[in-house]
Amino acid sequence: MSARTDFWNGVPGGVDSDDVGRFIRRDSIFRRWVTADADAEFPAAPGRYHLYVSLGCPWASRTATIRALKGLEDVVGLSVVDPIRDLRGWAFREAPGATGDPINGFEYLSEAYERSLRGYDDRVSVPVLWDRKTGQIVNNESSEIIVMLDGAFNEWAEHPEIDLYPAALRAEIDEINDWVYRGLNNGVYDVGFAASQAAYDEAIGPLFDTLERMDALLAERRYLAGSQHTLADWRAFPTLMRFDLVYHGLFRANRRRLVDHTNLWPYLRDLYQTPRVAESVDFDHFIRGYNLNLPQLNPAGIIPIGPDLDFWEPHGRERLSG
Repeated sequence: MSARTDFWNGVPGGVDSDDVGRFIRRDSIFRRWVTADADAEFPAAPGRYHLYVSLGCPWASRTATIRALKGLEDVVGLSVVDPIRDLRGWAFREAPGATGDPINGFEYLSEAYERSLRGYDDRVSVPVLWDRKTGQIVNNESSEIIVMLDGAFNEWAEHPEIDLYPAALRAEIDEINDWVYRGLNNGVYDVGFAASQAAYDEAIGPLFDTLERMDALLAERRYLAGSQHTLADWRAFPTLMRFDLVYHGLFRANRRRLVDHTNLWPYLRDLYQTPRVAESVDFDHFIRGYNLNLPQLNPAGIIPIGPDLDFWEPHGRERLSG
């Protein structure tokens, strides 16, 4: 394989950093759209599209969660890679919770990139939205894939009534997504992959400022954009799920735990207990994935034993539904 096999969305193996040691995330390159328009280049249709994901990766996990929420299991296929990577990258092999690739018989996800773009020699990341009809990647940007899953396939969705990106809230959702992405979703990587003390010191404050801002907002409303859960919540969800279990220790994001926040911890339990969501979460994949795929942070490959968290504890946030 010639393609680069960097770790989740630009995090390796060898992390991209600037001359101060700040983590640099590179953009996804496949950015085409599936739409409900029958005349579009990629029209929505049942059975035509397939997701390749890692349930260890927060970016890919959000697509699996939206697929479950919308009831698209019989509409958009799903293959799960082995959470433990080797030198050739994300692999389809027999492993607990992994599926193999029944669609193309790929051994490695890099084959999907090379089939889509001859001579491809760049980053291989999850998720991938694959078009079975034309045999190519449509999109590998999770924030765009979840918008497609929310709207383009409603004709066949089991739960089309769930609208996660309602027109009346889109401006607010987009604004929340912007600061949550910068401060939290990407912010944990700015902290965890800082290559100097200066870069770490610069990144740690904004991360916890963002958590405090979220916590304050959630004191007044059940969800980030109001009384209904939206894409703003589901973009934050995978990062929050991993915070105390991975980022607090492995990434040195240890100023406070998530459970130390008055509103964020019950809010996270509220999201996790939403019907069909828990089945999209694989704790083993993300705990082992982070701890075994990042020898620069955990050279001994030791899997930590805790903390013990009860995600099924009653959250009591129904009072904020209004």
